[in-house]
Amino acid sequence: MSSQGKVRDRQSGDLALIETMRWEPGTGFLRLDQHLRRLRRSIDALGFLPPVDPATALQLATGGDQPLRVRLAVTYRGKTEVTTTPFEPEPVDKIWRLRIAKQRLSADDAFLRHKTTRRDAYDAARAEFLREEADEVLLLNERGELCEGTITNLFVEGADGILLTPGISSGLLPGILRAELIRDGKARAEVLKPAALANRRLFVGNSLRGLIPAELLDGS
Repeated sequence: MSSQGKVRDRQSGDLALIETMRWEPGTGFLRLDQHLRRLRRSIDALGFLPPVDPATALQLATGGDQPLRVRLAVTYRGKTEVTTTPFEPEPVDKIWRLRIAKQRLSADDAFLRHKTTRRDAYDAARAEFLREEADEVLLLNERGELCEGTITNLFVEGADGILLTPGISSGLLPGILRAELIRDGKARAEVLKPAALANRRLFVGNSLRGLIPAELLDGS
């Protein structure tokens, strides 16, 4: 059975696609077109009914004089829900502490390529550590390859200054920021093992927060 067939077989009525975006006063949404393109690809791949004009729903839900975190959810039947909360950017000197989870992802799980409300593996990984112990938790696949964080993609600075990020074949969500960095020639995808994290500058990031410097804690 193809991976897309496996995805369709695992649909459930409470499954929803989600896109999490940043809205700024004066400039509006960051990377809105990219988010909507990814949403459309997932709708086609998973057989969801297409929503009616999600861009307008997003515009109607935003406004004011402070940055917002905007979450767009689309159900299997095409119903949309937009929720917003105030967004505080990370302090410029903030360094996220990383741990590696025992929880593993399956590289051939086609669901990992889509951002959905199916988050059991990520929640289990985060539950391995208290908030005081880690800001983000990295996951490996069954082959011991690095995949992604629970809410971010991973980036490792290479010897040539280009950021290295785990490839799709390892099993992960192709993040919007990740795609932008690859398209701009600032990052490239490679198969990465935990040894690649040693003595390298590390970053995690997503479209909402941007790139965040990070460090792997001892004992991870």
